[in-house]
Amino acid sequence: MLRLPAVAGRFYPSNPAELTATIHRLTEIEPTRETLTVKACLVPHAGYLYSGTVAGAVFSRIRLPQKILILGVRHYPRGEPAAILSSGAWRTPLGDVPIDESLARALRAACPLLREDSVAHSQEHSLEVQLPFLQVLAPGFMFVPVALGTVRFEDLVTVGEAVGRVLAESSEEILLLTTSDLNHYQDDATTRVKDRKAIERLLELDARGLYDTCRNEQISMCGLGPAVAMITGLRAIGVTHAELVRYATSADVSGDLRAVVGYASMIFN
Repeated sequence: MLRLPAVAGRFYPSNPAELTATIHRLTEIEPTRETLTVKACLVPHAGYLYSGTVAGAVFSRIRLPQKILILGVRHYPRGEPAAILSSGAWRTPLGDVPIDESLARALRAACPLLREDSVAHSQEHSLEVQLPFLQVLAPGFMFVPVALGTVRFEDLVTVGEAVGRVLAESSEEILLLTTSDLNHYQDDATTRVKDRKAIERLLELDARGLYDTCRNEQISMCGLGPAVAMITGLRAIGVTHAELVRYATSADVSGDLRAVVGYASMIFN
């Protein structure tokens, strides 16, 4: 299956030269800074205008391997609640990115909850907007796309435990890339307070605490599911360190403080 771009020209430039230049601008690397090897990262998935610098702060800081497992959210109601694609490629204006079939098979075997489903992925932007960054910075990489629509804690733990087993058993380096925006469409001051509460739980790698905090505090973190699964998997392989790399809200770009979205990028090792 060839999955065609759904948000090129809206979330990021559709012109290849412009897109490449945009990625380079968003990931300008300080000459004296060494890249880090990490187990996982969390990046936002809004349009590059709003969240590109936040995502770029992580992508410019880490070493990107050739195998990447992306946990995204399913924003739209159609499709399986835990959807994977195990073969084919995804197209962006920069070309086609192949799915890592062997990694996908291993993950499906570890987690029967994951179902093969192109519908859940067909219009989903949370995974798509990561690919141009990776195409420019890690040419030749392969990936596995997972879109999580479920918010049942037990399901998310099941996915996360399977991810942990696959990462632990692999002899190759795999980056776990998870994507989420933070609180949505409240005023800037409220959003920053709510986002700080979610970020604190992420920094503590506290899956249950993150889930309960977002529910109890009504924090509309759209990638809560992927983040809970990520933390669960990282805990299973002994990861204990998390670092906030950059935080911003859409108001930092638009100047509109009335209805904003929060964005954070983080690394885990």
